[in-house]
Amino acid sequence: MGNLISQAEPTLNLVDLQGKVAIVTGGNSGIGYITLQHLVRQGAKVYMASRNESKVTGAIAQLEAEGMGTKGGKVEWLKLDLDDPRNAKRAAEEFIVKEERLDILVNNAGGGAFPFSLSEDGISKVVVANYLSAYVFTKCLLPILKTTAAKPQSDVRIINVSSMAHGMIGEPVRFTSKESFNVQFSGHFMGMMKRYSLTKLQQILQLQHLQSQLTTEAIDITCISVHPGEIMSPGAAQDLPDVAWPVQMLMRAYKAIKFLPVKYGGITPAFAAASVEVKNDKGKYKGAYLIPYGKIEKASKDAENPELAKELYDTTEKILSDLGI
Repeated sequence: MGNLISQAEPTLNLVDLQGKVAIVTGGNSGIGYITLQHLVRQGAKVYMASRNESKVTGAIAQLEAEGMGTKGGKVEWLKLDLDDPRNAKRAAEEFIVKEERLDILVNNAGGGAFPFSLSEDGISKVVVANYLSAYVFTKCLLPILKTTAAKPQSDVRIINVSSMAHGMIGEPVRFTSKESFNVQFSGHFMGMMKRYSLTKLQQILQLQHLQSQLTTEAIDITCISVHPGEIMSPGAAQDLPDVAWPVQMLMRAYKAIKFLPVKYGGITPAFAAASVEVKNDKGKYKGAYLIPYGKIEKASKDAENPELAKELYDTTEKILSDLGI
């Protein structure tokens, strides 16, 4: 698991986003904050989708202090709680009432590795936070994304911030039932990481399937999954709970040596969301998996399996139907 990015911070060549509207989930801190900062400095109106208003207020004040550019970009709060997919649906519906277009959706928010527990709906909480709620959020925003894509000079993009961890599960994966979302990987001391990795695989498969649907419908929307790099984000800085201290010490040492400051983490998501390169060669980037800095990389075998993507889609839709969502 080597570091995939150098210390040299590249200069991003981003499109002018004046008059464009974007959403960055979890944009109040970490990788989401840096991604949002890049977009707002290009003139976009960006919704910082987060559940904590006080943290959003502080993040906006920090953005203003650091400079939001000269292109008239601005930031608004969109309340989004990913702990329940019903809340994600409400957030999307609230956005649609406010806006007539959505040019960029960056699904960045989510949880890290933590002990296994189930939501009130009987689904693994990390799956709900990292995949299922974002799936619902994206699905409910598809109508406005499609409407925007039909406008002249449109360049609509959906970005999922995944991770190279998606290929680190190390055992066969299927998505045939709700129970398959709740795999605990018992007996593995890295079970928490494997559960996290499962959600990162789901994020890539989601966009692989969505891209194929959009292509079939001849809708010009670009879907890209991103590994932002090994970044010392607020989540990554935390110790894994319930892990033996020798392992904890090794992980701390590894992160101290290999992980880069958070400012590097928003570069590849911003590239995917707004780079001139993607605009000029959409066909190359549709359904792509990017690593720093904007390099197309082959994802894991499971992540590139269209049958597994379809299986995940079908099971997700059945789960949501059963929940009345």
